[in-house]
Amino acid sequence: MRKPLVVALCALALAGAGATPAVAAAPSPTGADTTTGTAPATSLTDVVNDTVGAVADTLSGLTAPKSAAVNFAGTVSLSNCSGSVVRMPDSAASDPALVLTNGHCLESGFPSPGQVLTDRASSRTFGLLNASGAKVATLRADRLVYATMTDTDAAIYRLNTTYAQIKSSYGIEPLTLSSSRPAAGTAISVVSGYWKRIYSCSVDGFVHRLKEGDWTWKDSVRYTSACDTIGGTSGSPVVDDVTGKVVAVNNTGNEDGARCTVNNPCEVDENGGVTVRRGINYAQQAYPFTACFTTGNRLDLSASGCTVPKP
Repeated sequence: MRKPLVVALCALALAGAGATPAVAAAPSPTGADTTTGTAPATSLTDVVNDTVGAVADTLSGLTAPKSAAVNFAGTVSLSNCSGSVVRMPDSAASDPALVLTNGHCLESGFPSPGQVLTDRASSRTFGLLNASGAKVATLRADRLVYATMTDTDAAIYRLNTTYAQIKSSYGIEPLTLSSSRPAAGTAISVVSGYWKRIYSCSVDGFVHRLKEGDWTWKDSVRYTSACDTIGGTSGSPVVDDVTGKVVAVNNTGNEDGARCTVNNPCEVDENGGVTVRRGINYAQQAYPFTACFTTGNRLDLSASGCTVPKP
């Protein structure tokens, strides 16, 4: 799971370092989210988070070239991950906006294997970015609509504002989830709001089962090696460069070449064969969620075609 170490970032800030930090190990799943808003920091936690944001802004200049067609508009930064404001294919402008990130990015910690969370109170905040990657607003959730790390690794929050209000105030449209599975060879961009960095590569193929520690995911998207994502990119939208739609949500990669351990997922084929690809990164499919939301962006897990895990 791709989450950053706050301590390492603070050390960089205090030392005035200009080098990109190494990929971080996953933190304790019990750590609470403490995303800061626009008010001045008044606690040590706020200071730490403000420092993290400042370092991320500084390091954004040390990035690879960006895709010409894809930018940061509609992406968000979390205290520990990346994400995006998304709409379903049939969402209306008047609907409450949704934010997509990873299940392992929850403020409450990692969901257990087999656990599915729905309709939970949340006041989590998200930094909304414009096309150039500048933060233009702090958005706030009122519900955690859905989250799991079983079969997929996704969390969807409902905001206390509509798509129309976001467009009117900031001129930013949501990203649209694709209703179809991407094809191998599709040119994609992984857009990290946390690091303000865009990784460009292609879909290399698909993984029958991707196993990492106690968690197993189905039909995962494997990138070609150019998408060398790092800690903090968890939850980034994976955008089809041609359609501009979100086809997956970035979530992990094999860092050390270990087999099926945390931060070192392994591929398991239909016959139980295991393959380890050191340095290769992965995402989870987005299209299954489009069948699970109805009028008003309401989650309906009983809807026809909705195949995501249920509580």
